[in-house]
Amino acid sequence: MIERIIDNEIRLIPYYRNDEASLPWYQDPDVCKQVDNRDEPYDSDLLHRMYDYLCSNGECYYIEYKGKLVGDVSLRENAEIAIVVCKEMQNQHIGRRCVKEILKLAKEKGMDSVKANIYSFNHQSRHMFESIGFYKTGDEWYQFDL
Repeated sequence: MIERIIDNEIRLIPYYRNDEASLPWYQDPDVCKQVDNRDEPYDSDLLHRMYDYLCSNGECYYIEYKGKLVGDVSLRENAEIAIVVCKEMQNQHIGRRCVKEILKLAKEKGMDSVKANIYSFNHQSRHMFESIGFYKTGDEWYQFDL
């Protein structure tokens, strides 16, 4: 896995353990609800298990925006995309730019399509994925054909 440069503001950096940067994102109750539909924040153990799973089942990157880590994005071997952007950096098109880059990665890997699981109450993520061209395939599933 190598670093992926999206533009002059955003780079995707291969995951390495960095609790100082990532744990605060997953301790924000709003972010936990958006990404996992859970009301409890993550602790270090749960964070490590999540990242270990993502890394052993695909590729996981930190999102660096203007020199600061602000989230993560992953592409699993089953063609599922997941993305988290810290709350204070949401609504700045960071996620959209990162997902577009992950679509390029999926195409490089020979995938025909990718999917994303988005909770029905997460209007913000739904809107972002639909604006890129994902379409609904189930109650909480969206797909993009490559």
